[in-house]
Amino acid sequence: MTTKYVLSERDIPTKWYNIQADLRTPLPPPLHPGTGQPIGPQDLAPLFPMALIKQEVSQERWIEIPDEVRDILRLWRPTPLYRAHRLERALDTPARIYYKYEGVSPAGSHKPNTAVTQAYYNKQEKVARLSTETGAGQWGSALAQACSFFGLQCKVYMVKVSYHQKPYRRILMETFGAQVVPSPSPDTQAGKKVLEQDPESPGSLGIAISEAVEDAATRDDTKYSLGSVLNHVLMHQTVIGLETRKQLEKADDEADIVVGCIGGGSNFAGFSFPFAADKLTGKNKKRRIVAVEPSACPSLTKGKYVYDFGDTVGLTPLVKMHTLGHTFVPAPMHAGGLRYHGMAPLICKLYDEGVIEARAVAQISTFQAAVQFARAEGILPAPEAAHAVRGAIDEALQCKKEGKKKTIVFNLCGHGFLDLSAYEAYLAGRLQDYEYP
Repeated sequence: MTTKYVLSERDIPTKWYNIQADLRTPLPPPLHPGTGQPIGPQDLAPLFPMALIKQEVSQERWIEIPDEVRDILRLWRPTPLYRAHRLERALDTPARIYYKYEGVSPAGSHKPNTAVTQAYYNKQEKVARLSTETGAGQWGSALAQACSFFGLQCKVYMVKVSYHQKPYRRILMETFGAQVVPSPSPDTQAGKKVLEQDPESPGSLGIAISEAVEDAATRDDTKYSLGSVLNHVLMHQTVIGLETRKQLEKADDEADIVVGCIGGGSNFAGFSFPFAADKLTGKNKKRRIVAVEPSACPSLTKGKYVYDFGDTVGLTPLVKMHTLGHTFVPAPMHAGGLRYHGMAPLICKLYDEGVIEARAVAQISTFQAAVQFARAEGILPAPEAAHAVRGAIDEALQCKKEGKKKTIVFNLCGHGFLDLSAYEAYLAGRLQDYEYP
């Protein structure tokens, strides 16, 4: 009985998979916030290095991963795929459950897969400093670490509610050398504007993005780095799904149901896009791909599919996505990485075309699933990843109800060792469910 499917360093992917090559129709173009016209590379040049801009619009199916990036990925990749034998027994389900565990990375999540890559390309173009936002701190930790690898300065605008909920993530970022401030902050015009309207604002990813974009746009030595949503970010994460496919081959199994949590979309896309390719190309049209989001911030299941700003203030290009509105500030739930008003345009297009499906789950039932998983499998999920656990358990219980032996594969995108205050609140009965109004 095999529990862990492990690949060698030779099996780290040499190319990223770009799903844009397999779309039925092209993505709707991003629009300039001032003119409303499609943006070109020069419009993005103040914020991003040209190599990443080219990846953002590329239609090539496979894009080479630089050797210098793969050398750093070797610190933790390939990540293991586990067969959840103990969880299967606890659920008494005929389903086979596997999970890909990204929590083994030095920052504790999937985020370094793109953080290292973005830091590398910025270093290549002689950028000295990066600005970014972070919710729960997973992305900020990863970028702070990546900047330390490449000798870059890093400033992180951390959503205020998470800044206070998760002090150890802030300390981790500072240990890697980053400067971290709670957002909204008095350091930017965007932050000052929000604080004038609401001095007690809990912040949101949209507000923090506004601050980080303004920071980069007003300094010659600085570029902006985003941990999710954008096409190139999602593509960098496809190392997850590409490895998982190889590991399932080792297990002599094939995914019937693919599950991931979703906030901005990077871990879900990185895990699921290599499987979605089979649906798009007709190789496996029966496979189900399920995105699980919080009911407090249900962008896919309750958002409108329209053009909207990626940030709160309106500094970013307009992109067509499922959105709750760029001024929406989500409730202060503990899955800070999922508190985003919009969604990656690539994921929105696949959802709109029926390639993937989505469901929203409440906070308390999500933590119930996380605790059940931890007691069975011994790994404590991050609150964000716990949404994928909830989704996988629900699918396994449905298999039990129907008596079907399906293979469920989900992405456990990060550990919860720095989220223990959330578990403390759950165990003490202090958590509450938030519903989107």
